[in-house]
Amino acid sequence: MAKVTYDQESTALLVIDPYNDFISEGGKLWDRVRDVAEANNCVPHMLQVLNAAREAELRVFYALHHRYRPGDYETWKYIAPTQQAAWRRKTFENGTWGGEIRREFQPRPGDIVALEHWCSSGFANTDLDVQLKKHSIHEVIVIGLKANTCIESTIRFAAELGYGVTMVKDATASYSDEEMHAAIDINIPNYADAIVTTNEVIGSISSL
Repeated sequence: MAKVTYDQESTALLVIDPYNDFISEGGKLWDRVRDVAEANNCVPHMLQVLNAAREAELRVFYALHHRYRPGDYETWKYIAPTQQAAWRRKTFENGTWGGEIRREFQPRPGDIVALEHWCSSGFANTDLDVQLKKHSIHEVIVIGLKANTCIESTIRFAAELGYGVTMVKDATASYSDEEMHAAIDINIPNYADAIVTTNEVIGSISSL
């Protein structure tokens, strides 16, 4: 594909859910994503993109899933299946190692951490949109987990709000090849302006 170009002032990296429960050995969901994540070197690629973005002085934003706390869902009338699963497993539990951001991905001073999302979209019921707009961001480069839930939902919402979106297809993972195929090859191309590899996006932002 043709090289994607970016404007340093209006482009940001969006990191979604780099929790230990997802991307670290011993995490509650790691065994479910391991095969896909190791096959495409998801975690090393995520770190490479993050480091390249910092080197290029792009702003870095974090869209993080709600960290489970006792009492979160007990009084809700409607609970989506993904939320029921988080409740059952106590995924990303607040105050635990699994609910912490993996060490290499910790936000640094100047990074923007949006309010936590309750379901899948990093935009729904959070301040991510206003934070991006207040920092004059019009285009986002997206990495993180999981491809067919939070990544896809956030990219769809970003397109609805008018952002340009680049998806880094080997800096994400899911529970199966089928889920990856559905997200990366079928659904996300309807919303992302570009779907690129880690090497391709690093080549683009390193030249800024």
